[in-house]
Amino acid sequence: MVIPPLQRVDARPLIIGHRGASGYRPEHSAAAYELAFELGADYVEPDIVATRDGVLVIRHENEISGTTDVAGHPEFEDRRRTAVVDGVSLTGWFTEDFTWPELQTLRCIERLPALRPASAAFDGRFGLLRLADLFALVDRASDAQQRPLGIVAEIKHATHFARLGLPLDELFAAEVEAAAWNTGDGRLVVESFEPTVLERVRARRILARSVLLVEAEGAAADLVAALGAAAPDYASYLTPDGLRSLSVDGISVPKQLLLEPGNVLIDSAHASGLDVFTWTLRPENEFLDPRFRAGCDEAAWGAWRDEFGRVMASGVDGVFADHPDLAVAVRAEL
Repeated sequence: MVIPPLQRVDARPLIIGHRGASGYRPEHSAAAYELAFELGADYVEPDIVATRDGVLVIRHENEISGTTDVAGHPEFEDRRRTAVVDGVSLTGWFTEDFTWPELQTLRCIERLPALRPASAAFDGRFGLLRLADLFALVDRASDAQQRPLGIVAEIKHATHFARLGLPLDELFAAEVEAAAWNTGDGRLVVESFEPTVLERVRARRILARSVLLVEAEGAAADLVAALGAAAPDYASYLTPDGLRSLSVDGISVPKQLLLEPGNVLIDSAHASGLDVFTWTLRPENEFLDPRFRAGCDEAAWGAWRDEFGRVMASGVDGVFADHPDLAVAVRAEL
């Protein structure tokens, strides 16, 4: 099966609106995605989870108390529970306990209101989206802007959902086909922290580049579930031998791995035929590397331009950014 190349734009790296323009609007809302493209993003990144009735919805996590107004709905009070997801105990409301019609009654809220009060001012204005809705939104935006726009779709907690009888690879493949996006035109990338689901999506003949998300520490939840303590850790993938062993088209790594001078990770990955993405570019002191912070106010913007520039100058192929316009500006300077 031929895997299409990434959509090429005039400049590198690709700018990927992280959950849309999530620095300006509540994440994963239609307004966040539309604004991301208006600000110059080449792709956007949705996180994909499932409902009880098998609908793929776009939420950062399947636990939705931090990104929706579900806590203010008394009719759903009895849905609040504690669950273990990928080995972590969480208490809240979970998408797998709701049908899509029920989730349609909820509204998006800002996940980081203390850091982003301007975005929080939009709380309650936007409903939740299905993956199908985002495919249609990107098609409209691409037509309006007369340029190819794409999606980097992150499949979340696939092992957890498979145990519930909700195979995300099967549901994702069906949505891609239904939206007429399985065309091999390079607009679709699929990523996950779990290599097994990437293999299963490819086995379903979805014409998308696959990207393995790599944490700075720990191991993939699917491999831990299958192998226990024998599961390889993420760091083992980032050696030259580990990179050559991967059956994906790219990796996506924390930005800290690219900030040190003399880092050879990108060169090694490119030598193995892999694209390299990195996450996440954000201007607030809270998220900047300590070398680029300014003052003690976590919400204030530090020397973001310097950090963004160093990351982009590393030779990375794509960057995830909460404020796409800032990343576009730095890319233009390079």
